[in-house]
Amino acid sequence: MTHRFPIKEIAAQAGLSTATVDRVINARPNVSAQTKARIKAALHELAHREGQLAARGRRLFIDIVVEAPRRFSQKIRQAAETVLPGFSPAVIRPRFTFQEVMTETETLAHLGRIAQRGSHGVCLKARDVPVIRTAVGALIAKGIPVVTMFTDIAAPDRLAYVGLDNAQAGRTAAYLMGVGLRGQSGTLLLTQSHDAFEGEEARERAFRAAIDTYLPQMTLLEMSGGAGLAIPTATQIATLAPQLHNFRGVYSMGGGNRAILAALQSLQCTPQLYIGHDLDAENRALLRSGHINFLLDHDLTRDMTRAFGALTAHYRLNPIPTEPALAQVQILTPAHLA
Repeated sequence: MTHRFPIKEIAAQAGLSTATVDRVINARPNVSAQTKARIKAALHELAHREGQLAARGRRLFIDIVVEAPRRFSQKIRQAAETVLPGFSPAVIRPRFTFQEVMTETETLAHLGRIAQRGSHGVCLKARDVPVIRTAVGALIAKGIPVVTMFTDIAAPDRLAYVGLDNAQAGRTAAYLMGVGLRGQSGTLLLTQSHDAFEGEEARERAFRAAIDTYLPQMTLLEMSGGAGLAIPTATQIATLAPQLHNFRGVYSMGGGNRAILAALQSLQCTPQLYIGHDLDAENRALLRSGHINFLLDHDLTRDMTRAFGALTAHYRLNPIPTEPALAQVQILTPAHLA
């Protein structure tokens, strides 16, 4: 690999030893493909952030570990890079680990490597399951603070949670359904990417609690497990075909909206009202075309500012953030894109 960075800088960015980096750079044998990929990613990150390398201040290496579809991970990266310059005297050096589907075993492996090599903090979007809670606790026990993002994890010692007020989002979706389908009966489809994401579960709980007020005659049909990805989402929808009687609408809590709409179209089921989350490129096009009626969104740059603010405050480099941890939901319609 050709490069122009000191071995020590590459090792710090990749979270590997200088000896391992030297082996890869000089094409020596017996190095795993995963390790080579980590060093390649580190070189790309260093090239992308070259101007920051000379910045003065305390360097903080922050690991950002996210299970999410690529379209959402890209938004997280963009938001993080937008706010990075605002944390002087800290110089934050992010190390991104993004996977569209990250199994519990894979998440544990990522967090275990971070615990072993060290980090100044972890920003984590992962499933809220016992083994991951335990892994988060192990990081905290080693002095590595953890901020959960967009979906919380029931780890009592985590430093902060940042993201949307998911319960508010669920109640808002129920209200919009009530206004749009007032007086009707039939079936509403509720979709989640995975039922282990606490944020999506919070949206669903709040939606179910509120919908009886607005649409007491509606039957709620739940689908989860598509991970916001096209093929598994379409497969899940197909299995529900016999239950889509008097189909009225969709509340999509976890993405994959183009796949959901295509699968419903193949079943000749057209929703009267469709509510989704997050203004990514795919959803922007669907909102503009009218296939999505409402998008519930919030400002990711605010979330990343709050996450990095909590971590820099932990090291007493900046004041403790004063803004609320939970972001208020924003309701977007096709008119917002006109």
